[in-house]
Parts: sequence; C-alpha cells; structure tokens
Amino acid sequence: MKVLVTGGAGFIGSHTLDALRARGDTTALLDDFNDFYDPAVKHRNAAATGAQIFAADLRDRPAVRAALQAFQPDAILHLAARAGIRASLENPRLYVEANITGTLNLLEEAVALGVTRLVFASSSSVYGNNPKVPFAETDALESIISPYAVTKLAGENLCRIYAGLHGLSLTALRFFTVYGPRQRPDLAISKFVKAIATGRPIDLYGDGSTSRDYTYVTDTAAGVLAALDRLTPGYRVYNLGGDHPVTLATLVETIERVLGKRAVINRLPAQPGDVERTWADLTRARADLAYAPAVPLEEGIRRYCEWSQPLS
Repeated sequence: MKVLVTGGAGFIGSHTLDALRARGDTTALLDDFNDFYDPAVKHRNAAATGAQIFAADLRDRPAVRAALQAFQPDAILHLAARAGIRASLENPRLYVEANITGTLNLLEEAVALGVTRLVFASSSSVYGNNPKVPFAETDALESIISPYAVTKLAGENLCRIYAGLHGLSLTALRFFTVYGPRQRPDLAISKFVKAIATGRPIDLYGDGSTSRDYTYVTDTAAGVLAALDRLTPGYRVYNLGGDHPVTLATLVETIERVLGKRAVINRLPAQPGDVERTWADLTRARADLAYAPAVPLEEGIRRYCEWSQPLS
C-alpha cells in the first residue's frame, strides 16, 4: 500500500514507518516539526524512515490538501497531535486547534480525495479517572480531567461521524503510555533514566502509588499495522496497552535495577491532570486484531537504556 503517516517524524510515527517499510509498503510522512522538543531530533527521525516528507501543519488545510494530492495515499495513519497532558493545561487553545481542527481538516481532505481507509491515534486519557479497571472500550467516558483528553475524545467522535457520513473504514486506537527508543524527552522514563544514570535527583509527584499500563513502542506499532490491515467499512475503537500496569514506585525500582544505580528522589505533590491509573482491557484487540504485546516492562526499559544510555 501507499500509506501516509501524520506525525511520522515523532516517536510512535517513526517506529510505525519503520514497520511499514520493513514489509514493503510505500510511505510518506506529514509533520509540522514543531518545537515541543528539539526539531532536529524529528528531522533525524524523518530522514531515517526513508519516507517521502511533507512539512506541513494540519491546521493549514491547503497544505494538507497539497500533501494528499501529491502522494495519493491508499490509507492514512493519523498519529499527529499536540501531546502532553500538563502542557495542555497551560495552552488549551493550541491543543484544540491542533488536535481537533487538524483532525477535521485531515478528514475533510481525505474524503475530498476519496481516501476511505484511516486509522486514528487516540489515547487512554479519554478514560480519565475511570473508577472501573481494566478500562474497556465500552466504558462510559465521563471522567476526563485534561484539555488533551478532551481533544482526543473529540477526535474520536469526529472520526465516528465521518465514517458514518462518508462510508469510511476507520479505526481509532487508544494508546496506553507508550515508551521506548526515540520517546519524547519530557516523558517520565526519559527523565528518570537520564537522571538516575548520572546521579541527579528525580522529581516524583505524589506518593508513588499511581499506576500506568506501559506499552513498548514496537508492540504499539504492530497494533497500528494490525488495525490498518483489518480495516472494514464503519468505525471501530480498540485499546492498545501492555496489560500489565505498574506503580510509579515500581517503575523507579525497575529502572534502578536495570541501571544498577539507586535513585535520589525529590518528592513533590501530585500534579493536576494526572490520572490515578491506567489499565487496558485487551479482550477486543486480542480477538479482532490478534494484538499480543510481547515486550515486558523490564525488557523494554533495558532496551531503552541501551539506546539512550548504553549499559556497561
């Protein structure tokens, strides 16, 4: 297939492009190379994918139209978004414009060009502080606590509506705390590994009891491709998690064990917007996508450390 990946210069996007190229698909990426973190990192990621590169902002509808018309994709993997829950609290308008208006522009231009096969990257954030675990796709989504989560839920609903109105084959995937090589430097694992490896203190928000369902990036990319390959008319939504949530305290202990160094911990109050826990119910994804996360946390942390901070 000819597959366009939005956000392809980023963390999950570049790994997904690697997986597409490995199986012989023709690829392009669309990315705005913004400065949320060092754009040079994104340019290196993009160049390494071997994909055709379109530098464009999804908020710029004519630029989106030009990219789609130039590449003529068979399918679109819409992974681009302004990420970061805490940053969305500081600048919610940017997140609404980039994530909601950007998604709307992409859907409109895909429909205009006749592209009917799309996958949308959503987030476990749409569950918010859901009192029920594990989180299932059928759960009521009434507990979101950040503007970022609002934008992801709005994106899902736009996708659902456009699939119904225009006969699209469209799947939304709710990612759960993806980590691994190339991940954003603002994420906890990135910061913890760098600090512990160099003997600097880490900031630990709360008492360490919050938990996350960490998912290694190659497992997520495999799930994205599985969703792409199984697209059928209509709208569907799936969780892509690791199915093994661990507490923040356990995460730190795991990094300490892999690095062979003790963490110096600076304890701080819990931060607004941070959910208490995440845990993906994978029943639907296992049945429909044959999704099977294969990399346990300690192995994933070891791979990340080997990439970012080579172990002796």
